[in-house]
Amino acid sequence: MSATTYAWLVLAFPLAGSILIALGWRSLPGRSAGWIGSAAIGIAFLNSIGALVQLQDEPARSRVFTSSLWDYASTAGVNVKLGILVDPLAVFMCLVVSGVSFLIHVYSVAYMASDRGYRRYFSYLNFFVFSMLLLVLAGNFVILIVGWAFVGFASYALISFWYRRRTATYAGLKAFVINVIGDVGLVLAAILLQRDTGALDFPGVFARAQQVYAQNEWVIVAICLLILVGAFAKSAQIPLHTWLPDAMEGPTPVSALIHAATMVTAGVYLIARTHPLFELAPTAADISAAIGALTLLFAASVALVVTDLKRIIAYSTISQIGYMIVGVSIAAYSAGMFHLMTHAFFKALMFMAAGSVIAAMAGEQNIDRISGMRRAMPVTFAAFMIAALALSAFPGFSGYFSKDDILAFAAERGGGYWILYAVGTLAALMTAFYAFRIIFRCFGGAPNEQARELEHGHLAHAEPFNPITGEREDTDVGYPGPEHHIAEREPSMAAAMSVLAVLAVVGGVLQIPGVTDVIERFLDPSFSDSRFAELDVGSGISLLALVVGALASLAGIASAYFVYVRRPGTTAALIVRLRAVHAFLVHKWYFDELYDVLFVRPARALGENAMNVFERFVIQGMVGGAEVAVRVGSSIVRVAQSGILRYYALLLLAGAGGLGLYFLVVSH
Repeated sequence: MSATTYAWLVLAFPLAGSILIALGWRSLPGRSAGWIGSAAIGIAFLNSIGALVQLQDEPARSRVFTSSLWDYASTAGVNVKLGILVDPLAVFMCLVVSGVSFLIHVYSVAYMASDRGYRRYFSYLNFFVFSMLLLVLAGNFVILIVGWAFVGFASYALISFWYRRRTATYAGLKAFVINVIGDVGLVLAAILLQRDTGALDFPGVFARAQQVYAQNEWVIVAICLLILVGAFAKSAQIPLHTWLPDAMEGPTPVSALIHAATMVTAGVYLIARTHPLFELAPTAADISAAIGALTLLFAASVALVVTDLKRIIAYSTISQIGYMIVGVSIAAYSAGMFHLMTHAFFKALMFMAAGSVIAAMAGEQNIDRISGMRRAMPVTFAAFMIAALALSAFPGFSGYFSKDDILAFAAERGGGYWILYAVGTLAALMTAFYAFRIIFRCFGGAPNEQARELEHGHLAHAEPFNPITGEREDTDVGYPGPEHHIAEREPSMAAAMSVLAVLAVVGGVLQIPGVTDVIERFLDPSFSDSRFAELDVGSGISLLALVVGALASLAGIASAYFVYVRRPGTTAALIVRLRAVHAFLVHKWYFDELYDVLFVRPARALGENAMNVFERFVIQGMVGGAEVAVRVGSSIVRVAQSGILRYYALLLLAGAGGLGLYFLVVSH
């Protein structure tokens, strides 16, 4: 089969799995829906490998294929096909998305087993993966926008999955609204590109853009900024980042899927895919890099003080996506995509391990109440430790090579890009600190009650409650199930985590500076048109980045050890001494409060005014006036329709007389 045939099958199986589970949910016993969904994604992954093999059989410069099924839209001179673009970048994304998603599905089979929305969950999950795969395989902006919108809907459905939990429905709506803002930006960019280039397919747009736009012309800069609106909304970058921490209201495997393999990486992919436009608009590219750097510093700083386990990891994701945004914005495309891949491994692993800890704690997520889990949960502890080391860019782990690959490229470009290097290095130190803050707080120290109970073979249970508000909940449909499942007791969960743990350790060997460059060589055909394609990072810069990165990682881990193991109570003293700084970080730099003042309150006031004034006096007045007019008219007609013949004859004569008089006057 051809590479495009494999690509269509990559799309077909997740969609078929979603539809099959949705239509046949009544007849699917036990965990069969979970295994069907997992099999659909697993087959998609195998077809991604098939597409990879077919691409490798082609000459490097010929590894770009297009295919279409039919005309998607044809009107007013705009012709759009339901088409896909298969090249190394698309296949790379398919491998990461389907591979990691498959492991998350396998993990979910046991994790969600007691939930009464089990089948609905896997139908949504398969649709989410299909949407992301459609997005990365899209051959034109229209299909890209369709996949973009599908991902937004799927994320809303999964974040709000426990729909009777008010905080979950609010979080889903918040994510949906912010992502719609991004959708608008992307749609406007596509409209402007079609107007100027007359095309919507990627090869056509990129080829004609070189002829239509001058370097850094304001129109192409504006288009790229609109694209960034879409990218930043999906990838939770400042100022459109506030939805992602709240998205932790969904089930933990959903958090793993959103953060590791789908959705938040879509913005990184979008910038990489549209790199010819950003190289025409270096101002927009620099703005993107600056915002990425600010975001990675912001999120890392907030993660230092957050106490909700899943939200710490959420802010970590925002920060790590910032590194990727910096990479693809400064033309370090292969480095940015390399970090996307390694991050998918260790972040999915970290969420899975966190889900196991939360289950052992009977739903508790506050790290102030979790301690001593190391002996009670050795499998989970080992997985979390590996994920934390990779996240911390500890020497030898995957995150070490991918993160420093981006920073080395920034240093190689020199000038103002050294600022990006410095910010990235500072954030790396903070990352190591908060990663091991989790390790020392949750797995170190004296075992808490749940850990002691688990050491004696008993998994803790408690009355279901909302971990954010503390409200008690039942276990009916729309709430989490009554049972808890941990990796130590579920082979499918342990197996999925084990595979990711191995990948988090060895994934970095694909691109060790001066030793291997597998990712760069594979992606080269997708980025060979870049004017930075020949820019190589010198061995001296690479060595500097690796050494400084190692020192930053070790310093962060050592600081966390000193604060939480050697000198417990240090953080409490710092909070007292630095109250203003702590409050600033606890309130997440006051972004939510700012948006509440600027947007939420004015919108609410406008809505209340419209309801109390316009609705009451104008709309209801119009409706009331129309009602009176109809009532009066019907009364007149009712009098006229008496049923008495002589009245009808009199009306006929009066009408004829009036008509005759009218013609006499007009003729005169």
